[in-house]
Amino acid sequence: MPENNKIYSLDLRFNGAPVPFVMKTMEEIGQAFGGIADNPHRHSYYTVIWSFLATGKHIIDFKEYEILPNHIFFVSPEQVHQVITNPNPTGYVILFTSEFLEQNSIRPDFISNLKLFQKSDETPPLPIDSQMENSLKLFAAKMNSEFHSSNEMRYETIGAYLKLFLIECNGHCSLAPQTNMQFIEVGKTIVKNLKKNVETHFTTLHQVQEYAEMLNVSPNYLNEIIKSSVHISAKEFIQNRIALEAKRMIVFTDKSSKEIGFDLGFNDPSHFSKFVKSKLGQSLQEFRDSHLK
Repeated sequence: MPENNKIYSLDLRFNGAPVPFVMKTMEEIGQAFGGIADNPHRHSYYTVIWSFLATGKHIIDFKEYEILPNHIFFVSPEQVHQVITNPNPTGYVILFTSEFLEQNSIRPDFISNLKLFQKSDETPPLPIDSQMENSLKLFAAKMNSEFHSSNEMRYETIGAYLKLFLIECNGHCSLAPQTNMQFIEVGKTIVKNLKKNVETHFTTLHQVQEYAEMLNVSPNYLNEIIKSSVHISAKEFIQNRIALEAKRMIVFTDKSSKEIGFDLGFNDPSHFSKFVKSKLGQSLQEFRDSHLK
């Protein structure tokens, strides 16, 4: 992260050592922070926050969600988030890396096929009913028990229960498949690959034509696929990802408009200023000032 970044990025560690998986209670985290809310931050790993009796608010990429009892949040790597709870929250926090999934024979596309983790879309919490709660508490208790055990195969056991936990949650997720990029069967692979490519190249490639060439389809066909899936054009899809990163950098770094524009692939500062105005409805400085307040 740049030195002038106001946001801290966390690697996954436990007792000072790097690990691929961590499970804690919200009580433990609250005690560690002394009841003080954390600052906005991003992780290099996946985060699952299950509130039992917690209340408060959870801000994810500038969108505020209410924390309610028996709701689960799913946060992807690099998303900027901040958890602000009322006193004495209870619940589980599950943290795991992409490497943890691979080490436990969970396919790389397992997460992307779920409707739970979204890198730049809406990420509302999942409400838990009593039937779900019974199953999920069983899986969570098994993971927590194994995490604190000395069992040599504990990570393999945790991986199995984590997969069951996420599958159970996914089966009850009410978000429409289109919202989560799980496109209708026709064009599903194209949509999924576009999302992956945009996530990788949005700071250097801004044109629909460039992504269409990567996917070996025509720009018009790519646009039709995206419009029928998420109801916006391919151009808007690409620009929305750029705009999200711009908002993160505007608020959480001290970089100038020219520096942010350059980092996001805009060689002309005036072009970037127009882009910010069109996507954010404000100038860069106005947006920064409004959020710093």
